[in-house]
Amino acid sequence: MALSIGVPRETDPDETRVALVPSVADRLLATVDDLEIHVEEGAGQGAYHEDADYEEAGCSVVGREAALGADLITKVAPPSDEEIDGLGEGQVLVGFLNPLGQPDTARALAERGVTTLAMELIPRISRAQKLDALSAMSSIGGYRAVIQAAERLPTFFPLLTTAAGTVRPADVLVLGAGVAGLQAIATAKRLGARVSGYDIREPTREEVESLGADFVELEVDIDADQDESGYAEEVEQEKQERQPELLKPHIADADVVVSTALIPGQPAPLLINETAVKAMDPGSVIVDLAAPNG
Repeated sequence: MALSIGVPRETDPDETRVALVPSVADRLLATVDDLEIHVEEGAGQGAYHEDADYEEAGCSVVGREAALGADLITKVAPPSDEEIDGLGEGQVLVGFLNPLGQPDTARALAERGVTTLAMELIPRISRAQKLDALSAMSSIGGYRAVIQAAERLPTFFPLLTTAAGTVRPADVLVLGAGVAGLQAIATAKRLGARVSGYDIREPTREEVESLGADFVELEVDIDADQDESGYAEEVEQEKQERQPELLKPHIADADVVVSTALIPGQPAPLLINETAVKAMDPGSVIVDLAAPNG
């Protein structure tokens, strides 16, 4: 009996990614016997993969109902209510499902008998490294955050010496030294900025400094523990409330602030308050990668 994989088009208008690209589909079809891949019309357009590319790889380009009717469905974003209604007993859904942040969605899928695999919950261990889609996307996010900030900043990232004078390098502050934060630090350094990084986990100091950035120390000890995957655990409420005020002078001195700080299963911590934003120079840039979670 053939196994079918469905690739529905993402419904979020801001989501341009697709869960399965033609080159990977081609390898799957060449490797797995009796496999069929059903791709919804236009599913790859946001990522510049045309329907013809999927057909050339051996996939079937189908309507929405057929894509959602496959045995195994691959998605990027959590399913919409309409997509959940189209799923049923025995199907498998794989993607970034955010079960900790959207427990109602996880519950609805379970009630319909759908088996789910939340890619963001795969542990960051060597055996699962090839499945660590979250780290891959986080690294891309950290890179893109700095590139977009450099485009929006009215001045320049590197030190420039010209006939008209010398332009100082931009000061970049990165909040959170996880995968996204470290990639943001590395990218800003490569672009010539002066970079500093902050994280509530003391062990991240070595990683931040190894990239050539300064590690921001606050006047109070807010050192947090890490879980088994290396993510920060929630800190005490009193210490959490003091962070924005303690970070304010560092934020005010920055030309660019990239915020990546997240706590799995919890709203993103508030690190930049209104007074800190008002203290920044006109034209400064803030890129908040954690905004969807807080």
